[in-house]
Amino acid sequence: MREEEPQRPLGRIGLDVFDAAPVGVVVTRGPEHRIAYINAVYRETFGDRPLGRPLREAFADLAQTGYFELFDRVLTTGRAERVSTAPVDVAYPGSTAGVTRYFNFSVSRTTLGADERGVLAVVVEVTEQVEAAERIRVLAEQRRRVLLRYRSLVNASTQVVWVTDAEGEVSESNPGWERLTGQTWEEFRNGGWLDAVHPEDREATIREWRRAVAEVPADYTDTYRLRTVNGGYRHFTIYAAPVRDGDTVIEWMGTCVDIEQEWQANRREELLARAARATAGTGRLEEMLDALGHVIVPDVADACGVYLLPQTLDRPAGDVLTAERVVGITRPGLPGLPPHHEERLWPGNPFTRAVEQGRPVHAVFPPGEPPPDIAPEGSVPWLPESANSVVLLPVVVDGTTAALLVSSVSGDRPPLGRPEIDLLRELIERTHVPLRNALEFQRTRQVALALQRSLLTAPPDTPGLGIAVRYRPSNVGAEVGGDWYDSFVLRDGATVLTIGDVAGHDLPAAVTMSQLRNMLRGMALDHEEPTSTILDRLDLSVQALYPECTATCVLARVEPTALGGIRLQYSVAGHPPPLLVDADGTARFLTAARDPLIGLVPEPRYTSAHEPLPPGSTLLLYTDGLVERRDEDLETGLERLRERAAGAARCPLDVFCDELLTGMLPHGGEDDVAMLALRLAADD
Repeated sequence: MREEEPQRPLGRIGLDVFDAAPVGVVVTRGPEHRIAYINAVYRETFGDRPLGRPLREAFADLAQTGYFELFDRVLTTGRAERVSTAPVDVAYPGSTAGVTRYFNFSVSRTTLGADERGVLAVVVEVTEQVEAAERIRVLAEQRRRVLLRYRSLVNASTQVVWVTDAEGEVSESNPGWERLTGQTWEEFRNGGWLDAVHPEDREATIREWRRAVAEVPADYTDTYRLRTVNGGYRHFTIYAAPVRDGDTVIEWMGTCVDIEQEWQANRREELLARAARATAGTGRLEEMLDALGHVIVPDVADACGVYLLPQTLDRPAGDVLTAERVVGITRPGLPGLPPHHEERLWPGNPFTRAVEQGRPVHAVFPPGEPPPDIAPEGSVPWLPESANSVVLLPVVVDGTTAALLVSSVSGDRPPLGRPEIDLLRELIERTHVPLRNALEFQRTRQVALALQRSLLTAPPDTPGLGIAVRYRPSNVGAEVGGDWYDSFVLRDGATVLTIGDVAGHDLPAAVTMSQLRNMLRGMALDHEEPTSTILDRLDLSVQALYPECTATCVLARVEPTALGGIRLQYSVAGHPPPLLVDADGTARFLTAARDPLIGLVPEPRYTSAHEPLPPGSTLLLYTDGLVERRDEDLETGLERLRERAAGAARCPLDVFCDELLTGMLPHGGEDDVAMLALRLAADD
């Protein structure tokens, strides 16, 4: 603010009259405003600015250059000006840089001599008043915002706004709470509000509320389920804050906000993400369905069972449906579902109807009283005793119902409804690709195993010779390999033993294995010739018919000698060596005939070796899955086999084979294993 003041002549009085003035005074001379005088207050305020120096030079550190123009204007026009609460940024004595102080200025022109004019400025500091006014303004703004926040809180929470005393006990009746929960004031007070909280949430709710009352945070937030007036539960978030008088808490105010839709949306996304993670790295169908079941229980349902439907592809309409339960999961506190079980489902049963129509079957009933026709007739228990609802949801993959998902909830938990059915359906849809891959994989594996087992025939009954066979598939879902064995008797009375392994672990490997096995059997029966010659012809045939195929093989011929003994003739094509175990437990590998695997050498030349077989001895042929491990050398596995075979030498032949399988593969193996053992009768 500027005001005009009369010009002040100073020529006839001394400037020392301002020395004792309680305000700052500065007098400048001429158009350059050279400093002619400053009093003590001015010097204490702005520092010792040199006399005789132009004002612009003396105040070179002044941030606000407009004040120099003020002096110019007053000197030129002769009109006095006043400026209020003006900020001044200079290097104040004893202060750090960047300090702003505030002043009132009164600036007027004055006469210093007969013909000399100057400017007189009176300066009064008002920094304390300005800062006090700002503090008052900020405090008022803070209070205004608190009031606005409170009003916004009340406006946004039209359902429930509640008040408790300083100890956290409800102190006022609440119509909004009564409309929401149905509780009257008498039911609401004295801790009765906890009865409206879900039983599973009560302990944590009261614990956290008591902690807040004791510790008095700036604000308090919690989320729990409240029973609404219609009997169901919905999720609410509670926002509360202490009301203080100085440092004393006099009460608490809070609101309950219904977040059920937001909670359901977040829960849905979380469950879908969990299902994707749980099934992403799983290849076996049963493991994938089990992982999906553990996502469903307990978040969506209390119990979950999954039934595989292997006959749905070729089942005639109206025929009995066979379903195998491969997953049975219940939440903690409920009895477990029975283990794997096969059910026969007759036409018209809800299970069958869900499969045939490809649509869910949904039933709600009093706890523990399911409709009599909901379960398969004669089935083992498949619902918890306290179940109140069930959903039978077909798992449709590429247009085929491959499985049936059975979910239920129990007790006073709200029955399964449309939201849960939609969520279950979306869980299955989100895992459609891995489920489809796993189902296709399982079908391929079943075909390969069926083919493999159809070719692994029972050994012949040969006088004086005992023959036992074993086959164990890989415990890895993908591993369906090309292991095979065979034994048969030739026209001349010799017994042929053979075992082999085609490279690969898939359906093509199993198919190739069947073709090689049949070729080898035909060649051995067609020409009664040395084992090496038969392998020569087999190798040439493989290279011509299956140029990408490689395989290992042991071909052995067991025949009587002229002196009444038993002799072994054998050839080995890249396969682990046969193991001969004498009746006394001496065990050694037969390594005299070792040649490259089939399909490797363009012009193969296999060798044969002969070995007498003592009475009571055992000859073992096996595939590499019995001895190979990822983390050890092959020689270690062979030595382990030799020691175990020696220890089991006196066991019956079937026990001998089982002991080797159990001892060598206590937890199953990553590769298929085939074994063929021959034992000679012992001397009387």
